[in-house]
Amino acid sequence: MSTSFISAAGFPIGFIVIVVLVAVVLLVIASCIKIVPQAQALVVERLGGYLGTWSVGLHVKMPFIDRIARRVNLKEQVIDFKPQPVITKDNVTMQIDTVVFFQITDPKLYAYGVENPLMAIENLTATTLRNIIGDLELDETLTSRELINTKMRTHLDEATDPWGIKVNRVELKNIIPPAEIQDSMEKQMKAERERRESILRAEGEKKSTILVAEGKKESVILDAEAEKQSAILRAEAKKEAMIREAEGEAQAILKVQEATAEGIRLIREAGADDAVLQIKSLEAFEKAADGKATKIIIPSNIQSVAGMVKSLVEVGKDE
Repeated sequence: MSTSFISAAGFPIGFIVIVVLVAVVLLVIASCIKIVPQAQALVVERLGGYLGTWSVGLHVKMPFIDRIARRVNLKEQVIDFKPQPVITKDNVTMQIDTVVFFQITDPKLYAYGVENPLMAIENLTATTLRNIIGDLELDETLTSRELINTKMRTHLDEATDPWGIKVNRVELKNIIPPAEIQDSMEKQMKAERERRESILRAEGEKKSTILVAEGKKESVILDAEAEKQSAILRAEAKKEAMIREAEGEAQAILKVQEATAEGIRLIREAGADDAVLQIKSLEAFEKAADGKATKIIIPSNIQSVAGMVKSLVEVGKDE
């Protein structure tokens, strides 16, 4: 007779044990499979010693003997340190806060090089800043930010290289001098602003005067040009009128000559004799005598013409 143990749920105890074991095995396998995302790295240890650095991709570790010692972020990181008191070469105490941009280049050195890398960078930054500012006077400190940033980056990069850290950039975020120096600086800045304002105002007035003068000059030039054009147009109009008048007179003379020629032609075609021509001459003489001339020149043959006219009159009376 066989005997089997039954659980309270009605499943055999052996089946439950197998299910539990399978679940544990699956969990162990799942914990051994690691997927490293982009811009990250995993520092792996085996039995407490460094095994390797896993980069992007799928990785499998040995259960129970391998472990992930550190997950390292490979992106560029930024640390904003609180203001640090520093003393300049001319014994002026000021507060300066810095911003450090760094990137982890060697995960192994970063994991084993220093206990607390961020705190180490902060302390190193404060020490380096005091050393650099101690060699500069106040005015140099306020006007030499780029120089200070370059020196800070060079010193920090060299010091953090054994930790697997590369310092890309260091920026002085704020330089806070003492209150009395701030007041003096504000007064100086105010005076400088007023001076620049006066210069700009004077330059504006100068430019305004120049523009007004140029406007007047341009107006005079335009008036002269307009008068010149007007004179030219008047002269051209007068010239055109004289030309038209001369052309009219020429046309009139031509018409008179043409009429005279036509009259002569008609007289010739009609066969007029000397008597008719003499009468026409008398008519012309009569018209001339009606004018305002004070002297009249009478042709030599006017008497014969008059006698002929008288005879014609007498003949008319007899008829």
